[in-house]
Amino acid sequence: MGRVTAHVSISLDGFLAGPDQSEDTPLGVGGMQLHHWHFGEPTEPADIAATQDLLKQRGAYVMGRNMFGPVRGEWDRDWRGWWGDEPPYHAPVFVLTHHARDSVEMQGGTTFHFVTDGFEAALTRAREVAGDLDIGIAGGASTIRQAMAAGALEQLTLDVAPVLLGRGERLFDGVAALRLELVDATHSPNATHITYRVLPN
Repeated sequence: MGRVTAHVSISLDGFLAGPDQSEDTPLGVGGMQLHHWHFGEPTEPADIAATQDLLKQRGAYVMGRNMFGPVRGEWDRDWRGWWGDEPPYHAPVFVLTHHARDSVEMQGGTTFHFVTDGFEAALTRAREVAGDLDIGIAGGASTIRQAMAAGALEQLTLDVAPVLLGRGERLFDGVAALRLELVDATHSPNATHITYRVLPN
């Protein structure tokens, strides 16, 4: 069985997204700065390795509704994600939502399934299809915190961008306790890439 992992870009002050997220600014004001390290074709060895890990094939993913798109309430739009016709996941993706919706099959092997009965139900379904591959907790911050709270997260990789956002969606808000063991750390002028093993509390 694969591990449950999360790999996210984060600011120095702990934000995964800036304030005022919207359809026009899905990562909030200033949030795109967190991802400059992997835009285009990375040239720094540390950034290349981190990009390869970020894009490594997982067996399934779990993400929050805000990560999937800006639609709120009932599904009154045929929203199919931020990523165009062929999203980068190439695996089943289980989207947490309070509003039922039929699954959405995309090109390249990605199918979005909408789960209305909580994080642990989504993770159970992800485990059923992932086989020996890892399960990626794709975000956003709330969904990763739910994985932490459930004791499910086994590995956490943070790409720390040299940016202060000041406001937005902070990863560790409300996390009471988390024990981490350093596995690897590399850096470039663009980001510091840190991988931790998450230890039982």
